[in-house]
Formats: sequence, structure tokens, C-alpha cells
Amino acid sequence: MLNRFLEFFIVGLILGVLEDLIAISLATEKEIDLRVFVIAFFVAFPFAVFSELIVDHDKFRKLMSRWFKRS
Repeated sequence: MLNRFLEFFIVGLILGVLEDLIAISLATEKEIDLRVFVIAFFVAFPFAVFSELIVDHDKFRKLMSRWFKRS
């Protein structure tokens, strides 16, 4: 279970940082340097933690399936 968590957490963190860097680059035309990368990392980190601890939890999936039952 820890392996699954770490795999998806790391992939989610990498994709989150990459997404933030693309958005920063397109919106500000700022050159991507270490400072911008660190900021993107700290912005993406809580979302990666949230998605792995909450959204990927079995209880959350069961709750969502009850709320959005298919008829």
C-alpha cells in the first residue's frame, strides 16, 4: 500500500510541478529558473498530498459512488 501511495504521489507531484511551470511560462513569459521551480514545487505539493490521501482513499470512492449513482 505504501508503494502504491508513493508511486502515485511522486507521479502526481511531478505532473503538478510540470503543469505549474507551463502555466507560469505561458502567463508571465518569465524564464524558468530554480526559484520559479521551487515555488511551483511548493504549490503542487499540497495538492499531490491531498489527492493521494483523500481522493484515492477507498472511503472517498465509496462516498462518491453513493452520491453519483448510475441509474
